[in-house]
Formats: sequence, C-alpha cells, structure tokens
Amino acid sequence: MADLVPFSKKQLQVLSWWHDRAPTKDLDAIICDGAVRSGKTTCMALSFVAWAFFRFDGCAFALCGKTITSVRRNVLTPLLPFLKELGVTVREQRAQNIVTLTFGGRCNRFHLFGGRDAASASLIQGMTLHGVLFDEVALMPQSFVEQALARCSPAGAKFWFNCNPEHPLHWFHTEWILKAKEKHALYLHFEMRDNPALSPAVIARYESLYSGTFYDRFVLGRWVAAEGLVYPDAAKGAYTKTPPDCAADAWYLSCDYGTVNPFSLGLWGRFGTAWYRVREFYYDSKREGKQKTDEEYYADLEALAFGKPILGVVADPSAASFLACIRRHGKYRAIPAKNDVVPGIRAVQEAFRSGTLFVSPDCKDTLREFSLYAWDLTAGSDRVKKEFDHAMDDLRYFVATVAAAPQDDFFAVAAVRG
Repeated sequence: MADLVPFSKKQLQVLSWWHDRAPTKDLDAIICDGAVRSGKTTCMALSFVAWAFFRFDGCAFALCGKTITSVRRNVLTPLLPFLKELGVTVREQRAQNIVTLTFGGRCNRFHLFGGRDAASASLIQGMTLHGVLFDEVALMPQSFVEQALARCSPAGAKFWFNCNPEHPLHWFHTEWILKAKEKHALYLHFEMRDNPALSPAVIARYESLYSGTFYDRFVLGRWVAAEGLVYPDAAKGAYTKTPPDCAADAWYLSCDYGTVNPFSLGLWGRFGTAWYRVREFYYDSKREGKQKTDEEYYADLEALAFGKPILGVVADPSAASFLACIRRHGKYRAIPAKNDVVPGIRAVQEAFRSGTLFVSPDCKDTLREFSLYAWDLTAGSDRVKKEFDHAMDDLRYFVATVAAAPQDDFFAVAAVRG
C-alpha cells in the first residue's frame, strides 16, 4: 500500500461520527459538502463500510452516484485497494452491480445504483437497505434520493451524503443542508486544506482552473447563484489568439443548428496541447431574410472545412435532420454532442483557464456573443438566457464532446471508419 497521509481532524470526524463513543452516534445522517478535492469522498466511503461491518452482518447497502460508472470511479476505485490491504475479501458481480465484502466472519452486500434522472427511482424500489451512501447527491433528482431513503426501514439505518455546492435554491441545499438539525444530520463543510494529501502547489493549480461562480463553489465551497456574463474574461479578449502558423494535429467541426434561429459552425484545429477555433460560419435567417435547407447548410460546412481532414462534426443531438444529412453524404463522421449545459460551460471555463482553448480574432460572432452571453438571474437554478447563445452552444458542444473528453472517449470519437 502507498504511504498514507494522516487524516485531518474533519476527516477523522467523518470516520468516527457513528461510533458508540461519539457524541453524534444517535444522529440519522451525515452531510459533507464543500470544495473539490477536499477529501470528502474517500474518508466517507471508508467510514460507511466500517460502520456497516461494525453494526450489521448479512445485510444490504447501497452506493449511489449519478451513474454506475461514476460510483465505480469515485468510490470503488480508491476504496477497494484499501479494503483488500486491510484483509477484506472483495467479490464483484459487475453484471449485477453488486460488491460483496467479507471481513471478521461478517459478510455484507453493497448494491451500486445510478441516479441520473427521475426514472432511476424505479431501479431501487422494493429493496430493503440498512444504509445508503450518495456520492455527489446534488447531481441526482430528489425523487431518486427520496426513494432510496424510503428503502432504509430497518432499525439503525443511516444516510450518508456528499456533494460539491450548486445553486443556493437547489433542492438538497434547501431540504437537507439548511434543515440538517431538523433532519437529525451531522453537517460538515470541507475546504481544500481539510485534505492533508494536497500540497500547496496542487491547491494553487486547482484555484487557477476556476473563475467566477465556479471558483466560489468548487474552490471556496459556497452555495452561490451564477450571475453576470458566463465568460467574462473571454469577453475582455483574454483567450483571443491567432492560431500558430503550422500544420494542425487534428481538425473538427462543431455545429449549433438553426433554421429560424441562427446557424453556427466552427472549425477547430489542435496545435500541440491547445485547440483553436480557427474559422467560423454564422448565418442568421432573420437578418438575411431567407431560410436555408439542410443541403445548403451542408454546402456551407464543406466550404468551411476547405478540404481539411475533418475527424468529425460535433452537432446538437436534437438536430436529427442535419445529422442525417451529414451521414447521407458519407464524407464526415456525424457526432451527437454532449449537451449538459452547466457541466459543458464549466468544461469551457476550465479549458480557457488551463490554456488549452483559444479563439481566433477572425471568429467575430463568437467574440460578439462572449460579451452578451449571460446567466438568467430570474431563474431558480443555474440557467443561461436563451439569447446570443448560438456560437456559445457550438463551442460548448465541441469542448464537452472532444476537447475535454477523457482520453479513451477522445480516441473513440476520433477513430476513422473503414
């Protein structure tokens, strides 16, 4: 096992809050929120398993995340090596999403669930659970969480929640964090310095990745509302840069489709470690007084590509007719974009801040929209105003789907068909 850094005082509180000697032992739940990389998840998962074996034998528990993949990545991947070193026998049934743990003559089952949307609540109905851990609970719908909590009917069952902050009107903030005492829950707020495994240099690097609302949330750990321009630094020209005068390593196109609304298309080139929006095509049918057909837009796409070896066209997944048009021509690979708005915006901001994303001065409509694209302050959650967002959407599609994709996702997208 790699050398372990001693736990911080707050992490030790997470590890022991349920113990017979702890003053918090009679509480029903624990809530840990705060900054990213602040040491919440791993110590909570260790504590959850230790509590399960201390209190129960032959019982069922649940590990919940937004998806099964995220549960495995965030919880199981760091947790299981520790358990094995401690002598815990681990048996994974991946097809059934069950992990069975045996230790000290006791054996308990841990079921994995993804709470992506309201329909996910049906997956957990009918079970009897002795405890449930929600990793990144703020990313799950309230209906799924409440259904899982309703499954915890046996005496002594407890609830475990962790998350990074979102909008202050988010249901989990209003129903659980602000009512922690009423819910008989221990509430602990984490900052990066509560994770002793992070060096000052690593903390400084994370601080450099975020700005504005997302800095307040993910670095300071505050539940704050998004306000003002979405990309204020980009609006000031901070990421406007002429592409290098050399051959690009890869080329993509990104598209926000519109007939009545504007149609926006961007040409992206990768130069070393950075992506540049090299050129763009932007057509506003209201301004021009004429709507275009899919075939006409496809001709514009080919003109923008200018004979370059395009690896794919990333487009709004709802633009079914235009995606079909691209596929029908058989020249370019049509890729439905990842279209989660707020995570996509965050990915764009991180790419800008990390120096891996730039926009050419020739992309006038993108630069114009940077100074107009704003958060909707009248909304009760994170939403952007649905105006001046067409180049912004096609930029976000590209970053979320290609530029910020994990390495394995990127190469899957970049593969050339035979």
